[in-house]
Amino acid sequence: MNHARLSPSHRDMEYFVAMKDLLMGHRFPRAAKARADQRDGNVEHWNKRDGIETVPTFPPPLCPTSSSPHFHMAILPTTWKPIYTPGSPPATSRTVQMFPIKKEAFQLIAFLAMLKEAGTGVLGNRQSLSSEQKAAVGWSERVGEARALVTVTMSDTVEVFVGETVEIPCHYSFSEDPSMVMIQWFVWFRGTLLTLVARVTQSEGNGGNRERIFYSDDSMRIADNGTDFSARISMSGTLGNLVLSVEDVRLRDEREFICQVNGMSAGNAESKTQLKVFDPPEDPVIEGTHSGVSVTSDQPSLIASCEVRKGYPRPNVTWYRDNTLLDPKPNLISVVTLVTRESSGFYSIESKLHYKVAKVDKDAHFHCRVSYSVPGAVEAADSKPINVTVYYPTTVVEIWKESPEGLVKEGDTVVIRCRGDGNPPPIFSFNRKLDEELDSSQDLLILKGVTRTDSGAYQCRSLDLDTDEEAMGEMQLDVHYLDPVKVIPKESEVLSKGESLTATCSAKSSLETATVWLKDGRQVGEGPMLLLEDATFDTAGDYICVVTARPQAELQVTGLVHIIVQGAPEMSDPDSPTDIEENMEMSVNLTCEAQGLPKPTITWSVSGTEKWHEVLNRATANGAVSVATIKVTADITAFCNATNQMGADGKSFRIKAIPLVTSTAANTAEGSGVIIVVIIVCILLLAILGSVLYFLYKKGKIPCGRSGKQDITKEKASKGDIVVEMKSEKTEDAVLLKGINGEKRPSNDQESEQGEEHTDSALIGRIVVVESTSRALLGRATHR
Repeated sequence: MNHARLSPSHRDMEYFVAMKDLLMGHRFPRAAKARADQRDGNVEHWNKRDGIETVPTFPPPLCPTSSSPHFHMAILPTTWKPIYTPGSPPATSRTVQMFPIKKEAFQLIAFLAMLKEAGTGVLGNRQSLSSEQKAAVGWSERVGEARALVTVTMSDTVEVFVGETVEIPCHYSFSEDPSMVMIQWFVWFRGTLLTLVARVTQSEGNGGNRERIFYSDDSMRIADNGTDFSARISMSGTLGNLVLSVEDVRLRDEREFICQVNGMSAGNAESKTQLKVFDPPEDPVIEGTHSGVSVTSDQPSLIASCEVRKGYPRPNVTWYRDNTLLDPKPNLISVVTLVTRESSGFYSIESKLHYKVAKVDKDAHFHCRVSYSVPGAVEAADSKPINVTVYYPTTVVEIWKESPEGLVKEGDTVVIRCRGDGNPPPIFSFNRKLDEELDSSQDLLILKGVTRTDSGAYQCRSLDLDTDEEAMGEMQLDVHYLDPVKVIPKESEVLSKGESLTATCSAKSSLETATVWLKDGRQVGEGPMLLLEDATFDTAGDYICVVTARPQAELQVTGLVHIIVQGAPEMSDPDSPTDIEENMEMSVNLTCEAQGLPKPTITWSVSGTEKWHEVLNRATANGAVSVATIKVTADITAFCNATNQMGADGKSFRIKAIPLVTSTAANTAEGSGVIIVVIIVCILLLAILGSVLYFLYKKGKIPCGRSGKQDITKEKASKGDIVVEMKSEKTEDAVLLKGINGEKRPSNDQESEQGEEHTDSALIGRIVVVESTSRALLGRATHR
């Protein structure tokens, strides 16, 4: 081959790009136009037909011209409009240009196109190439150096959750304006069988498989049929900035997405993005061992298992004790992890913690933590904490009195309990120090009706059956007592008025005691002795001494001293009022109460009336009481007298009678009130009549002349005249009101308008005065 004839010119680069496009597997129908341009002075039309019947897929057969078997056709697309049929490679209707080239050049271009699709790894292995192929490779490299540059930029990785929509950007630029831009998206094909169809080509670099999923050019954008992405992908964006969107992302979508940009003569290039898919696992579920673990075990024991399901990518499980990370340590801590990859692609993990426990772990809490990746971060979720049962021998025994609370007194039931620090609890036995074993129930010792002889030291012993170790606890039991009191005088004591007495009260006890004396519920003394001086009748009564053991308030005893006081009677309330005022014919109750021993007798003497009687006379605790009822008819004096064998005492009452009001005065006042009411009613009627007449006068119904006093029998007055004369005590002003309709007043009775207005005002003033006076008199009468 003449390598000089293969020197890359602009037309040669167009041939190369065109053939590479054809070798991708496109099939074209007959073109509307076809023409042949002359190259090297030799021009022929292929079969003299209008266009190309078929351009084969991959690999392409040689297509000779009709005039020479040494020339084959290369096609440079100028414009096209792809037409897709479901399940088949895209068909494209385009206007083409036909260029004849030599057979050898055609084969080399086809070879170079295959090498380009195979990747740089194949191109780099030039030892297996023939001399012509090596020359073609060198020519291809020179063509690539001379061609225009295309830059495609994509992110290294894009991260997304399962079920979401992901956007994969693809940015590209050309060093010169392309005649058209063709975009193809590929993913690594996960199948094991390579099907040589239009959308499947050999991958670059590692010899794997990749699959085309989307195609775009200047006139269309469409997803390839029959792929996992056919119904879930779309492309958007502007020239130079494209975004491939994948909806409802699945685990198997985690692949490399390749964006291939072809600008024909302006160059082509591609780049890739690794899509990473994430799905957080379910919350961890922890389960502790049910049998418990012993500190005496030589090897780490199973503490708990933790299960995490359905996570991607694989989550990680770690263990914690009281929020402290547990790292594996020989013979102390070990973690066994089982990882399962499900058919759906999710990971499930079961982790088991083996741990050598100690006694301090009895209160420890263990939990597992699952760490998992999410887009742009690592998150974690903790299980609930658990506490495992730890078995360890008893080393310390505690013994205590459970009941009763506080100090123990004779007669109580005492409950003594024993507890060891081992787990499980050991077997206990009770005994008094240096005595034989006592009857008990497991960790409980019950002593009923204890006495002071039950005081002493009590011991509790435990025996661990696994280690044969023995432990003991000891407590001191004190049974307190308070003996009955001794009171002096023992029985009742009789005193005469004015005498003195000292009473004593004491009780033997194991505790310090306090004594108080009470009378009628009130404290009258403190201490074991009570001194009663100058006895009176109030001194008599029951005195109770109360002895209490401190600080045990429930431990208490009492004693009684009864005191009797003899003497002449005394009035119980000598300062009460004795002067009384009461209305006539009313009754008064007089009370007389006296103290004394022997019981006094009360009698009454009343002067000023005979209308009285005694309604009560009875004995009391310290004397007697009497009540007399007296009817007041005049001033009265009453005297009560209390007597016994030792003397007497009395009390005097004076009652002053209040006379009643006589009925004559009341009748007189009542008659005066009636007269006043009658006068007031007459005055009111007269005022009302005056008002009516004045109203008629103002309306012109009654003519009125003013000429001093007029006799109503005067001849001038007609039959229809009405004359009213109103006088006061000091004046004799009269007003004549004449009521004949239409009659004119006499000339000698007419006065000026000023005089008439004066008359009206005077009349109104008198009516108002009468009315006000009437109201005042009516108010006084009502008050009476």
